Amino acid sequence: MSNCPCGIDTAYADCCQPIILGVKSADTAEALMRARYTAYVNTEIDFLKSSLSPDEQDAFDPESTKAWAQAAEWRGLTIKRCINGQATDTTGAVEFEAKYLESGMLYTHAEFAEFEKIEDKWYFKDGKVKPSTVVRDQPKVGRNDPCPCGNGKKYKKCCGK
Repeated sequence: MSNCPCGIDTAYADCCQPIILGVKSADTAEALMRARYTAYVNTEIDFLKSSLSPDEQDAFDPESTKAWAQAAEWRGLTIKRCINGQATDTTGAVEFEAKYLESGMLYTHAEFAEFEKIEDKWYFKDGKVKPSTVVRDQPKVGRNDPCPCGNGKKYKKCCGK
């Protein structure tokens, strides 16, 4: 028995798999978010499309979605917060981070995802990617400092243009 990729300490067969296979519907927006993450891990492209809001399904690109899902080595999902999205709600939002390794680099996809319930079924409506914070390992180069490229010019006259 292996745990579900979504991060809940439950077997995949008892967690996201029934939602992905359509055996049951997600009870909450968070449950759908977790199932969508797991669908990326397992390259379940049909579920990714069917769990989109019906208004968005025509714009879905299965080939590029599949290529990205397969190229990434998924490293974990962290739910930061949920706003509404419970069984009695009709809208909800989930702020999350998904870590993945691609071409030897570790990335964090941070998003604020919006969900809607239509005819008692949750759908992913829209997502706003949160910009990542740049952490410098060296002090910021000032305009009048020597350019770090090593040509001897001031930064403002070289790479800082």
